[in-house]
Amino acid sequence: MSFNAPNLVPIPELYVSWDSAQKLKHEAGALASWDLNPRQVCDLELLMNGGFAPLTGFLGEADYDRVVEEMRLEDGTLWPMPITLDVSETFADGIEEGTDIALRDAEGVILAILSVTDKWSPDKHREAEKVYGADDLAHPAVNYLHNSAGPVYLGGRITGLQPPTHYDFRARRDTPNEMRAYFRKLGWRRVVAFQTRNPLHRAHQELTFRAAKEAQANLLIHPVVGMTKPGDVDHFTRVRCYEAVLDKYPQATTTMSLLNLAMRMAGPREAVWHGIIRRNHGCTHMIVGRDHAGPGKNSQGEDFYGPYDAQELFREHEAEIGLEMVDFKHMVYVQERAQYEPADEIEDKDNVTILNISGTELRRRLREGLEIPEWFSFPEVVKELRRTSPPRSKQGFTVFFTGLSGSGKSTIANAMMVKLMEMGGRPVTLLDGDVVRKHLSSELTFSKEHRDINIRRIGYVASEITKNGGIAICAPIAPYTATRRAAREMIEAYGAFVEVHVATSLEECERRDRKGLYKLAREGKIPEFTGISDPYEAPTEAELVVDTEGFEVDNCAQQVLLKLEGMGLIGTT
Repeated sequence: MSFNAPNLVPIPELYVSWDSAQKLKHEAGALASWDLNPRQVCDLELLMNGGFAPLTGFLGEADYDRVVEEMRLEDGTLWPMPITLDVSETFADGIEEGTDIALRDAEGVILAILSVTDKWSPDKHREAEKVYGADDLAHPAVNYLHNSAGPVYLGGRITGLQPPTHYDFRARRDTPNEMRAYFRKLGWRRVVAFQTRNPLHRAHQELTFRAAKEAQANLLIHPVVGMTKPGDVDHFTRVRCYEAVLDKYPQATTTMSLLNLAMRMAGPREAVWHGIIRRNHGCTHMIVGRDHAGPGKNSQGEDFYGPYDAQELFREHEAEIGLEMVDFKHMVYVQERAQYEPADEIEDKDNVTILNISGTELRRRLREGLEIPEWFSFPEVVKELRRTSPPRSKQGFTVFFTGLSGSGKSTIANAMMVKLMEMGGRPVTLLDGDVVRKHLSSELTFSKEHRDINIRRIGYVASEITKNGGIAICAPIAPYTATRRAAREMIEAYGAFVEVHVATSLEECERRDRKGLYKLAREGKIPEFTGISDPYEAPTEAELVVDTEGFEVDNCAQQVLLKLEGMGLIGTT
């Protein structure tokens, strides 16, 4: 199979002219509006600029059903990923099929108009099983599906008015047609794309050199700067890392462009999807990695996908994708020859020293301020990573206490605050449940929806404190697993999240009951009271479990301090 001559004529975009857009923006003021979340903004941008061609809008129900079941649109065209607009039930109730709605960004700017053709409530369990291979909340996309996505999907054609505004790295952001025009201008007839969401190290450079040579193609480094996996290095740092090593590549044969894609971490299906997107950008080849776009471990501690599942599915559909796959080779450093080589091509393994540093080991070395050898990465990249990831003892972090009312969370949290302030070095902020309710969430009730909002607010404030190098101590009840996870993901983007389950029994909490709340709840005077008429979902993987029964507050606080010290968050490096 050969893909020597890509079709570099412009592909259809969904934008109208500037004059038409101004007129439609004026008229759209009377339409119902939906404020898009970050994932939906990414999807809309790639719909409008042709990155998701042949799609002309968010999927209708018939297309959605066939994509979920068979990876195909209703007309049979290969398409592996359901691109849907999920909305709240309240919003959907006011929308009829056949009406138009305005789609706005977070600042209220109208980006597009959706002509609604379909409205339905999907079977999310089926979507999780079919698309992601398991209905397992350990998968970030399945967690989004069940705990963030709205319960109703809207489908229909998009009329694009303007692209989302990006203030960062504007010169590096290219639409599919801009990439095609660039390739056409330079006469690049064979182009291999390298998909990445991680910083580039020396092994990646060697891999991409070899891939381009094997395909006899030019190289497009095409990193994702939309939404990736929670916990990934932020895209600002990654792009600075890419730019730091770009001059290591021959300028005449290599270029870099940024892709504003919201990844789903869907493994095999994601690989096929990435291939279609790169075909739309004018590429002829793509490097497909071992466990390509895998999300890591499932709830049983096993990989979600087999290491070569993505390559096998891609190869099966190669002709329809219109892109040739270049296998990702696992590169290791051979010390005696001072060079990187594919691990499966080293015949004298017993006679040479093979060196490799995993992603986990790299993060440990950054966290602990240890040396990162020059054979592994470029000094410029290490410098950028150290700027964003200083040793843990210099990073901000959050201690998140959770437990029943009366369990002792606030008492231990106060003791912790004093002890950390005594140590000095970083500002400490206590976000106690009652205090936050008074100053930040006074208008909220204790319904499940409002409790979730309250915890998300606490998580957001804690993430800002953590990002800026401070210590946040949170002490809400936080009864729901999904909401605690959302707070964790917000905070872990910037530093450590240490969940402490104050596991005091319900009987002991009722015995203490200084405020008389349990008594009122038993009498039915407080509805939806955690532990009585509303469930408390105890953490199963908290960093620390503290039992306050029979222990002094000082002892409990000391347990937390020892945990923080063991994690390298306090003390000397």
